[in-house]
Amino acid sequence: MADRTPVHDLAAAAGAVFVEETGWEIAGHYGDALDEYRHVCEEAAFFDVSHRGLIEVTGPDAASFLQNLCTADIKALAIGAGCEAFFTTAKAKIIARALISRVEEKRFWLDVDPGMGDKVHKHLDHHLISEQVELAVRTREQVHLHLAGPQARMVFEKAIGADLPDLPLHHRTIGDCFLRRHDPLGVPGYDVLCLASQAASLWQRLTATGAKPAGMEAYEILRVEAGTPRTGAEIDEDRFVVELGRTRAICYTKGCYLGQEPIVMARDRGQVNRTLLGLKIAGSEPLARGVSVLKDTTAVGQVTSSVVSPRLGSAIALAYIRRGSQTPGAKLEIDTPGGRRTAELVGLPFISFPSSSGQ
Repeated sequence: MADRTPVHDLAAAAGAVFVEETGWEIAGHYGDALDEYRHVCEEAAFFDVSHRGLIEVTGPDAASFLQNLCTADIKALAIGAGCEAFFTTAKAKIIARALISRVEEKRFWLDVDPGMGDKVHKHLDHHLISEQVELAVRTREQVHLHLAGPQARMVFEKAIGADLPDLPLHHRTIGDCFLRRHDPLGVPGYDVLCLASQAASLWQRLTATGAKPAGMEAYEILRVEAGTPRTGAEIDEDRFVVELGRTRAICYTKGCYLGQEPIVMARDRGQVNRTLLGLKIAGSEPLARGVSVLKDTTAVGQVTSSVVSPRLGSAIALAYIRRGSQTPGAKLEIDTPGGRRTAELVGLPFISFPSSSGQ
């Protein structure tokens, strides 16, 4: 039986239909995924993402330890600041994507994709030699909700009775909650973490101020529209980190770190074999993961995620497209079991929100 998220009973009472993802029971929807999607786009809704991994790194050497293992400049983070980063192999193949928050001078939180908490902990522990660092997986100790939508800030300010900062990937502790500005769905968003014992109170405060619970079906549509990669789709151990195009997560000015050499070589040569881009697809059926993208009769890419976008009125997909076939507006074809479908190549995100940080 799958593990339940810390707010499982609350979700069930609200009408959630559950699915299993990476060993957790999470809400797929609350009766109408399309209505939940529209609520995020127009007002505010919150998702239970407690199945995401949370690793705590503490100790006098925590900053330098992380600095040597990830792509971002961790030492430059002020207390209360955060960044996107990748942990890679020596060949710059992705182990995990993380959001790293400097909670205190010698304390960091690493937020990683579902199912990746134990793996990242093992990777860090493997490289821990003599550094004064302690590692702990905190995934099951915290409730993690993501509040998103154009009214998200107003809703949360009412819920907690305090003004919020408007800085991407910066955070603060408000009462019993850890709050981070974060926009993975292409609309203004906030990650809210608290102890499981506080879950009921947080849920009730959010719903009382106008937010609605939403499930992973709506989340996936919004994620693809925003072009945000996830493990198991756009990210795996064979993926060269530069191919994702997440340049803000890679620092080229800090000292040596694991995977730096191939990353710098790719920058200096100005060549990456493939890049993650978007496809607007003729028709209203999403594509299967792994189908080929063709230019004339030559395969030039592969689909990683696909959904039907209500706002665009068509199917869309994320796909890795080879160098030489990446011109925006290019007309391509998709090879499906039912025949060829036409597609237009576009940059990411598919839909931009003016105040979104795009993280």
